[in-house]
Amino acid sequence: MEDKPARRRPRSDGQRNRAVLIETAKAAFTEGNIDIRMDEVARRAGVGIGTLYRHFPNRDALIEAVYRTELGRLADAAGTLPAAHAPLEALRAWLYLFIDYMEAKQIIAPALGTLVGDPCALYARSATSIQEAVAGLAHRAIQSGDIRPDLDPMDLLRAIAGVCTMSTGASWATGARRVADVLLKGARPEV
Repeated sequence: MEDKPARRRPRSDGQRNRAVLIETAKAAFTEGNIDIRMDEVARRAGVGIGTLYRHFPNRDALIEAVYRTELGRLADAAGTLPAAHAPLEALRAWLYLFIDYMEAKQIIAPALGTLVGDPCALYARSATSIQEAVAGLAHRAIQSGDIRPDLDPMDLLRAIAGVCTMSTGASWATGARRVADVLLKGARPEV
């Protein structure tokens, strides 16, 4: 039986280049430039085209990486917020990040729509991650007595996602944060 060579850990400059490329592409999508050419992304990021293609063999891979990075930030926060905040505040902070994620998703949605394959599979995988994160944080808040035990964490997501989807204008994220606060206040146990 042949041993597979161990996967080499990416070099720090390679990780940095990848992160810069992702942020550059996201910035272009934010500007409404969903059809940005790969060589333009590399130029704006200050790297060579070979570096870009080494990380992202095609445009779809880059678009997907932008989306996965936003999702990863949300998933990572579910693991780190409980160490820094009381249960209810960790849940509130995560819901605010969920609003940021929804904002980013709206920004890159036109680019995601250009993927060669159907982005539905990508969305389905992300839904599981999001549901697990909010369920864990809500469970902590229920255990601490901060919110009622009959709260369905998915109701929080549905309400906030609805506000994010239906809202327009520059201040919709601020309004969505107010809705999150109202929802959490309404979820408090009756005294």
